[in-house]
Amino acid sequence: MKKPQKVALVCDWLTELGGGERVIRAIHEMYPEAPIYTSQYRPERAPWFDDATVKTGWLNHLPVGLRRFVPFLRQWYFSRLDLTEYDLVISITGAEAKAVKTRDDALHVSYIHAPTQYYWTLYDDYIKNPGFGVLNPLARVGLKLLVKPLRKADLIAAKRPDVIVVPSSYIKDEVKECYERDSRVVYPCVDVDGVSTLASRANKSKREGYIVYGRQVSWKRFDLAIEAVKQTGDKLLVIGDGPERGSLEALADGADNITFLPRYNGIGEIVERICSSKAFLFTSLEPFGIAPVEALACGTPVIGLHHAGALDIVQDGKNGLFFDEQSVESLVGAMKRFDKTKFDEAKVIRSAQRFSEDKFKDSMRAVIEQELGG
Repeated sequence: MKKPQKVALVCDWLTELGGGERVIRAIHEMYPEAPIYTSQYRPERAPWFDDATVKTGWLNHLPVGLRRFVPFLRQWYFSRLDLTEYDLVISITGAEAKAVKTRDDALHVSYIHAPTQYYWTLYDDYIKNPGFGVLNPLARVGLKLLVKPLRKADLIAAKRPDVIVVPSSYIKDEVKECYERDSRVVYPCVDVDGVSTLASRANKSKREGYIVYGRQVSWKRFDLAIEAVKQTGDKLLVIGDGPERGSLEALADGADNITFLPRYNGIGEIVERICSSKAFLFTSLEPFGIAPVEALACGTPVIGLHHAGALDIVQDGKNGLFFDEQSVESLVGAMKRFDKTKFDEAKVIRSAQRFSEDKFKDSMRAVIEQELGG
């Protein structure tokens, strides 16, 4: 079997910590000597990579707050990033990092979270609400003017990897539709063992109400959860922050059964909250979902949209329930069914093991070794 002599990792940016960064960290642990190439890096915001060799270029001099304004600059930057000295290149991307140059005889494996969403699947949502506040009108005009050349460049970039790996069967279909590429599914890694350990120490004697948490942006549809419990009278805990925070609080209108917490201090606190809730509401259409998997690792069932990433996470009647469409009525119906359904906590916890870091590393290693062997 051919063994790679020099390995490099590439990602869009390292300016925060989240599910995508957890994937990068896991692959970094597989190849600790490999440098990580990226457009912008802020060590104080991404401390997971303090032991890594992170290489940036001129884009790193721009403020992080401009990141969403400059996708065309990232396309230019990554498409000209020459990594031909490396035998194995692994790009982890939901945007432009897949465009890097590699040698013809090298192997480029790209873990694509989703086709670049602001060009493709979520383009209409971004046009409605680009998320730039008072600059939304300018952002709309810019995206409309640039989307055609940006899509063309993104299609060219998507042809460069030799192998594409995706986080869910839903994204496998999206990659086929948008990029006309086949791909392999490797579920992203979640710290299910750590979460389960914390959950085993938590008080689960009284589970009541529902929980949602994450960045509060329009497409996550936390509004559905709020409207649903206003109808049912169930308690709801909403944790997180983001541009939609004010509108969500206004929608709740001071209801006694809805509690907002702006943020949580580490995974321990969120686990305590999950363990005191009877179910997690997964209302968004996402490529995958770290938060619902963390809920399962706590033994907390998930009520999820019967579409997208939830299809690979929720096993209807075993570790949660589906609701069919993003509407209040559909979600309320699932919540009523949930109250009549019993779940085995141990089986719910076991269902999360498919998404462990060890499973992720084993699966990625198998893909790479198979390609190197071929």
